[in-house]
Amino acid sequence: MNEPSAPASPVRVSRKVHRDLRILWWTNAVDGLGTQAAGIVLPLLILDLGHSAATAGAFASAVAVVGVVSGPIVARPADHGHRRVLLIGSATLAAAAMAALTVALLWWRPPLWTVLGLAFAERLCAFTHEAAARGALAHVARPDEVTRGAAGLQAGDQAALVAGPGLGGALFEAARPLPFLADALSYAATALGIRALRAPLDPPVPERRKATAGTGFRTVTRSALLRMVLVWASAASVIVTLLSYTAMFVLDGDGSTIGLVLSASGAAGLVGALLAPGLVARLGARGAVVLTTWLLLVPAGVLVAAGGAWSYAAGFALLALLLPTVTVVLSGAMVRTVPRNVQSQAGAAVGATAALAAAGCPALAAGLLAWKGPHAPAVLCLALLALLAVYTHGAAGRLLTGGPAPAGLPPTDEENAHE
Repeated sequence: MNEPSAPASPVRVSRKVHRDLRILWWTNAVDGLGTQAAGIVLPLLILDLGHSAATAGAFASAVAVVGVVSGPIVARPADHGHRRVLLIGSATLAAAAMAALTVALLWWRPPLWTVLGLAFAERLCAFTHEAAARGALAHVARPDEVTRGAAGLQAGDQAALVAGPGLGGALFEAARPLPFLADALSYAATALGIRALRAPLDPPVPERRKATAGTGFRTVTRSALLRMVLVWASAASVIVTLLSYTAMFVLDGDGSTIGLVLSASGAAGLVGALLAPGLVARLGARGAVVLTTWLLLVPAGVLVAAGGAWSYAAGFALLALLLPTVTVVLSGAMVRTVPRNVQSQAGAAVGATAALAAAGCPALAAGLLAWKGPHAPAVLCLALLALLAVYTHGAAGRLLTGGPAPAGLPPTDEENAHE
C-alpha cells in the first residue's frame, strides 16, 4: 500500500449536523450509558449473591481476553457487507440477555452459571457491536463532518462514563434488577436507532471483494500515518491504565475517593470532547495534536507529586481534558485514510494492539509501587509521555496538515524545510 497523502487544506468542522449523524451520536451515548450502569454493579451482584471477589475478578479477566480476540474476527464480516445486520443483531441479542437476567433476578435467586452466562453473552454482543460500529462513521459522516462526528462520539462516551456509574449504583440500591433492565432498554433503543439510519453502512460490492484476511493489520502497518495512530493508541492505553491502577492502589480501594477521581476525569473528558472540534478548527490537526501532546506533560507532573485524592483528581482531570483532542484528530485521520472496505478491521487492529499493550499494567503498577514507592509509576508515565511528545512532534509535522505549530515549541522538520 502506498503511504496515504494528507489533505491539502486544514481540517474543516461542519456547523450543521444531518439527521443520520445525530442518530449515531445518540445511539452511541444511550448504549454507553446502559453499559456503564450495568457494568459497574455486576461485581456487586456477584458478591451480593454470596460469591467471592476472586470469582468477579476471574470473570472480568476472561471477558477482557474475549474482547481482544473477538474484535478482529467480527470486523471482517462487518467490512464485507454485514455491518447493519451485525449492529442491529448484536444490540437485539444483548437486550434479550439483559432482559433475561432482569427476569431471573425478579423471580428467584439465580445460580452463578446463569448470571455469568447471561453477562458473558451480553459482553460478547457488546464486543461485536463495538467492532462493527468502528466503520459506521466513515459511511454516515460527510467529509467535512468527520472531525465533529468523532468528537460527538467521544462526548457520548464521556457523558456515559460520568452519568452511568452513578445511575447504576442508584438503581441497584433501589432494586437489584433495575440496572440490567436499564441496559436492556438501552440496547433496544440502540437497535432501533441503527435501524433508523438511512445512510448505507456498507461499502459497494466491488470494494468488499478487495478485502482479504489480515487486511486491517496490513493497512495499519503499511501506512506511516496509521502507524502513528497505533503508537499513540497503545501508548495512551498503557499510560492511562498504569496511572489508573496506581491511583486505586495508592488510595487503598477507598470507594469515595476513587469515585471523586473518576467523576473529575469523566467530567473533564466530556468538556475536552466538546472543545476539541473548535481547537482543531483554530489550530489545524497538526497544531492541535502537537500542542496537546506537549501539554500532557503537565498532568503527568501533577500525578508525580500527587499524594491524596484531590491531587489525583486534579491530575486525572487535566489528563482527561487534553486527551480527547488527540483522539478526535487521530480518529478522523483513520476515517479519512483507511479504505471503507477495511474500516472495522483497521480499527479492530488498533484496538486489539492497544489492549494487549496495557494488559500487564496492573501488575506493573503493583510492582513499581512495591519496589520504588507511590511515585514510581507516574515518573515512568512522565518519561513515556516525554518520548511520545518528541515522536509526535516529528511525525505530526510530516503526516498531518492544518495550521502552524503552536507558539513556543520547536519548529517541525516540515517547517525547517520550508525555511
